[in-house]
Amino acid sequence: MISLYTTPSLSSYWQDAFNLKQHLQQFLLLDSETLEKKLEAGQQQLAELSHKDFDWEKATAFYSEKVGEFYLFELGAWHLASREYIGNTLRLIADHAQGRVLDFGGGIGTHTIAAALCPQVEQVIYCDINPINFDFVRYRAEQMGLSKKIFCCHEMSSKETFDTIMCFDVLEHLPDPTQQLLQFHQALTPKGKIILNWYFFKGFNQEFPFHIDDLKVVNTFFETLQSNFLEVFHPYLITGRCYRKWGEVDS
Repeated sequence: MISLYTTPSLSSYWQDAFNLKQHLQQFLLLDSETLEKKLEAGQQQLAELSHKDFDWEKATAFYSEKVGEFYLFELGAWHLASREYIGNTLRLIADHAQGRVLDFGGGIGTHTIAAALCPQVEQVIYCDINPINFDFVRYRAEQMGLSKKIFCCHEMSSKETFDTIMCFDVLEHLPDPTQQLLQFHQALTPKGKIILNWYFFKGFNQEFPFHIDDLKVVNTFFETLQSNFLEVFHPYLITGRCYRKWGEVDS
């Protein structure tokens, strides 16, 4: 089993979150003071925009057209403030990701980069509908010399298969997370693994109005998850979970 602490290629995450602040500054042409202010305000600005403009029937358009740079700052602040937590998620990726990897809804690319730096990973497909996130991750891949290993797309192809599928902080943003889960099951190779998390909660102060929390939707999701996948134990204290298909021998 590979650990983040014993994998030199991933050690830069602990130093600077894969150079995240510098990448944001250079990509957005910001000075450091302006960047800090935008990171600090990111979550509040995204929440305010969501309370005003979010509509489940137009969710795709909201994430692809309306959130703009707010999502970069919101996600950037979260990743910088939660280094230990996300570091454990990267340990989980280092332990289980292999072969051809899909990072669905990959955001600012932290998990994509971590997977691409793992020697047992051949290729990472980064998928995100937000055009600014998309361009930012392509920029990060270039800066880190990973352009030959990371490929970016806006949609998941129904014809492709993957040895590993990652999906972090995405399922709660979908009107039908169960349908997405079934698509993952179909795209996963027989001995492949899927690494997921979810947060079906709008927050104690409604700070996540764009998260789905409908009880029927959530129950259907868990019923589908448990009938199609078997959890693979991991020792990290995080919400991320690793699964394989029922009936397949764990490697």
